[in-house]
Amino acid sequence: MRQIVVTLSDASGGAKNSDPIPLDIHGRPDVSLQVAVTGTANWTLQQTLDDPFNTPSGSIVWVNHPDANMVAQTVTRQGNYAYIPAAVRLQLSSGSGSAKLTIIQSGDNRA
Repeated sequence: MRQIVVTLSDASGGAKNSDPIPLDIHGRPDVSLQVAVTGTANWTLQQTLDDPFNTPSGSIVWVNHPDANMVAQTVTRQGNYAYIPAAVRLQLSSGSGSAKLTIIQSGDNRA
């Protein structure tokens, strides 16, 4: 899977969420995550098992990442998934800075 990069900036006027970022649910379960902070920003990584293509956006259930190092953070962090959620999103809760999410999902290694 190609690298995916999403940036959110300036949540001083209120929280912001990225669009859902679908992952390859048929791919390998190894997913690397990095959120890089510039300036002042409070961020959380969230995931869902709901299909982002077939679930109305207001009906998707978003759950905070199970690793506390990826929830309510203000600094740059790396994390991972050992399983594949259907989609992830970056939530910027507050701050005038920015947070950049980079996702790398391992490709199919079948010969």
